[in-house]
Amino acid sequence: MKKLVLIGRSEAGKTTLTQALRGEKIHYHKTQYVNNFDVIVDTPGEYAQTKGLGHALALYTYESDVVGLLVSATEPYCLFPPCITCMANREVIGIVTKIHNPDANVKLATSWLELAGCKKIFYVDSRQQEGIPEILEYLREDGDVMPWEKDAYDPVN
Repeated sequence: MKKLVLIGRSEAGKTTLTQALRGEKIHYHKTQYVNNFDVIVDTPGEYAQTKGLGHALALYTYESDVVGLLVSATEPYCLFPPCITCMANREVIGIVTKIHNPDANVKLATSWLELAGCKKIFYVDSRQQEGIPEILEYLREDGDVMPWEKDAYDPVN
């Protein structure tokens, strides 16, 4: 599976998305430092929000195959400037989170990611697992067995 680094503001849903992508039970947990899992890098929002820490994000993009820019559909503004994706030396996707929140403005979040330069955008509700299979499928490489396919490859069954 391609390695994905998640970048976005605090409370954008990076850790919740990480838990959903890994098939874990969803529970709130504040990310205090970079969590480098086997195929997902979950970064603290402060790294994207603080100039001094922002430079560290570039290092994690070098270790990843895909950069995921997260924007919550409930955010009042976007951290990502126009055309920022050209600064990455990796493929960049956009991910709109919290799409079913009563205060969500999915259209605005989408426009921010498009303005940033994201050509491929995913729409996610991590708690309901909506959009999770699409991201996993996008990250799939030849030979990967997805969680929903495991029974088909289980020699016991």
